Amino acid sequence: MEQTELTPIQEEAKKGNNKNNALTIKIILIALLIIVLIIPITMVQNMIMERNKTANEASAEVQQKWSKPQNITGPILVIPYKEYIEQENKMRQTDIRYLYILPEKLQISGNIETENLKRGLYDIVVYRSSIKLSGSFDFTDLQQKNITGQQLLLNEAKLTIGISDLHGITEQVEGKWKDEILSFNPGVNNPLILSGVSCPISLSNMEEEIPFGINLRIKGSESAMFTPLGKTTLVSLKSNCSTPSFTGAFLPENREVAENGFSATWKILNLNRNYPQVFTGENWSIDLNDSTFGVNLLLPVDQYQKSIRSIKYAFLIIILTFVICFFVEVLHKKNINPFQYLLIGLALCLFYTLLVSISEHLNFTLSYVIATTMTIGLLTFYLSGILKIKKTAITIGGMLLLLYTYIFILIQMEIYALLVGSIGLFIILAIIMYCSLKINWNTPINKR
Repeated sequence: MEQTELTPIQEEAKKGNNKNNALTIKIILIALLIIVLIIPITMVQNMIMERNKTANEASAEVQQKWSKPQNITGPILVIPYKEYIEQENKMRQTDIRYLYILPEKLQISGNIETENLKRGLYDIVVYRSSIKLSGSFDFTDLQQKNITGQQLLLNEAKLTIGISDLHGITEQVEGKWKDEILSFNPGVNNPLILSGVSCPISLSNMEEEIPFGINLRIKGSESAMFTPLGKTTLVSLKSNCSTPSFTGAFLPENREVAENGFSATWKILNLNRNYPQVFTGENWSIDLNDSTFGVNLLLPVDQYQKSIRSIKYAFLIIILTFVICFFVEVLHKKNINPFQYLLIGLALCLFYTLLVSISEHLNFTLSYVIATTMTIGLLTFYLSGILKIKKTAITIGGMLLLLYTYIFILIQMEIYALLVGSIGLFIILAIIMYCSLKINWNTPINKR
């Protein structure tokens, strides 16, 4: 069968189709490589999460041995009383109930000295604190509860203080109740407090207002929390921690944070929380934790959290790098083999492994700079060998440097991260669209 000779116009059209097909196949291969790179990115992301989990387990182990986050609640005055119930046969049954009285005034002042303990590669924030509780109880509100003095078992009254982890107490808890010296024992008979100390007190001669003072020396980790039980609660804290995070139901009225530490004060009224100063347990249930507040004592750097945030932009970096390489390939009539694209993608994935491993020994910013320099240096050298044009390879390296700098700025932001990220992506897409207009898509890709 004779072959039909093609006219010059037909041959030119055939060559144009072949060129377009070659570009289309190259684009498809690049897209497939990007999909394949999901595997190493996922593996690196799982590795970061595993390291983060190991760090949390190390922190929990240290907390278990040192002391867990502390929550100070109290003091609460607990007075048992007899309640007489008339039976149908006119006999009287006696039940023991409990009356809870919260302080009229409560002042809490404390000094928290933090230190970092190492567990392998990981730093865990712990602290020692000296806390003073002072104030007064006012018994004039007892008349509102319709409980007579003969019904109150005053000789069985106790003063209780909630301490979430008794393991952290470093010295005997002592205090004063008016002129009486108090010595506390472990354990509380109080449904409002799960863990704490208590002390029997004398209420034989009840006055309208009785002052108290209690000193606590306790260890803890990560956070220190307090419950505003006073009709007026004033809290004043000082610490050498320079990275506090104030948390809970109330934020401080005044705060000062400096490189050598912070100071903060709170003022909370009984009107700011949803429970009264005097109540009985059988007809009123409350959750004191709803009103707790305090401070988290954070590490200056959480490298795993930032690494996880940075790897979320991995596909953006890979796609933009491949697009830049493809544009250079078309404009300079060079041919980058798909296998070479794969090696470039793997180098970009390796950046995150470098970042995590280095940040476990150095601060995150320095680790990011080192990992970025190593990755860009490797890619610039490799592209220089592929393209045989050093100036173009250095230009690509400069673009990658701008891209990594942009990502670093994003992961440092919290409030404006979405806004800056969206605007940045819009600008990047606009630049790519503009550059694509300058390309003659019928330009052949020379084989090397």
